[in-house]
Amino acid sequence: MGWLVTVSLLLSLGIALLHAQNSGTEGSQQGSSGTGAAPSSASPQQDNSIPDAPSTVQPAKPLPEPPANSAPPQAAPPQGAAPETPAQQNPADNSAPAAQETKPGAKPPVNVRTVPEGGATKESGSDQEQLFTLYSNVNQVMIPVTVADEAGHLVSGLTSKDFALIENGKKQTLNFFSSSAFAVSAAVVIDLGMKDVDLQKVNHTFSALEGAFSEFDELSVYTYSNTVGQLTGWGAVGPALSARLDELRNVRGQDNGPPVTSGPLASGVPMINNVPVDRGAPRPMAATQPARVMNDAILKAAIELSHRDKTRRKIIFVISDGREYRSDASYRDVLRVLLSNNIIVYAVGMGSGVPGYGTFSKLHLPRFGYTDILPKYVNATGGQVFNELTRNGIEDAYGEALGYARNQYTMGYVMSKTPSGAYRSIEILVDRPSCRSSIRPCVNVYARDGYYPTATK
Repeated sequence: MGWLVTVSLLLSLGIALLHAQNSGTEGSQQGSSGTGAAPSSASPQQDNSIPDAPSTVQPAKPLPEPPANSAPPQAAPPQGAAPETPAQQNPADNSAPAAQETKPGAKPPVNVRTVPEGGATKESGSDQEQLFTLYSNVNQVMIPVTVADEAGHLVSGLTSKDFALIENGKKQTLNFFSSSAFAVSAAVVIDLGMKDVDLQKVNHTFSALEGAFSEFDELSVYTYSNTVGQLTGWGAVGPALSARLDELRNVRGQDNGPPVTSGPLASGVPMINNVPVDRGAPRPMAATQPARVMNDAILKAAIELSHRDKTRRKIIFVISDGREYRSDASYRDVLRVLLSNNIIVYAVGMGSGVPGYGTFSKLHLPRFGYTDILPKYVNATGGQVFNELTRNGIEDAYGEALGYARNQYTMGYVMSKTPSGAYRSIEILVDRPSCRSSIRPCVNVYARDGYYPTATK
């Protein structure tokens, strides 16, 4: 009986060992086949950090050690499943990118400047603020200077070391220098007493006149013949100015030519040796030459400009044939006002197609006034004359004159003595080392010849 019990125990142990071995083999096969197949989307992913259960056949596997400084791997999305969308951000999170797209609100500039190419300039507001401070000094003198080459092009890139300013024969020390462009205050003076053919040319160029000014400039239009009138108030170019200029297009000029001052027809009736051919015929009165009060027109514009902002460039732009007759103001009185207020005169000289008439009109004839005063204003104040005969030439002159006036060098110095009111002459010298000519200068300098000191600036 004992041996039967022993045999049964051995058989039971053998069966248990075989059963355990078979279950371990099936588990390893299922584990190896599971590594090659994709997991089901419904079943949870197995955590590799949980060790296998201890087996009598295979020893327990050690826990896997994660690599240093690495993030835990992310599970790949199952095949056929839609990719996960990122979580929607909060409104607070969206505010940061929106703030980056918005441009920072910079402080608007005091003025928009057009600076000569290569010119060394400071900040836009610094020159004007310094200029306003200097003008509070009664002894401060400001001189705008235009420098152009022999072809008429502006010369840029000059510094204060390139200039020498001489007053009454004595060199002055500059306390202000700028190549910045300043806004313009312009008084446009139009002569309505010109010949009609010339006036009609001017009337068709008003669009170009408006286009020559920037939005930061201001202007006022004056007209004159035998009287002076102010057509528009001070302001920028706009619909109001355009409307008034459109009304001016309908104005007609004078239908006249070279004056007849002698000869048998000078008095209006046939004459022989100054005796009428028909002694009984009434002798008509000679027609009186209409007045052309150019001096009065320039004086009125200059007085108005003297009240404008001192930090602006002040100019008078005259469109005329240059004839002056019977003004109340004299040339000397008007020039004193111009030089005392640092006003520059530019002019478009309207000529004539009649050969010899331009030379003949420059002669001073009794009761017909003068025609050489306008160039005197221009030369004394540092401006320029544009003698034009065509409509395109007049339009080009507008842009050139405003370009010269806006893009000037500005120099300042302090008078050595208390202002006495006497005229002081000025000479501007420009050092050009590259100039090889010893006979003629390589540049042309346009500046006022002098000034009259005033008690207040």
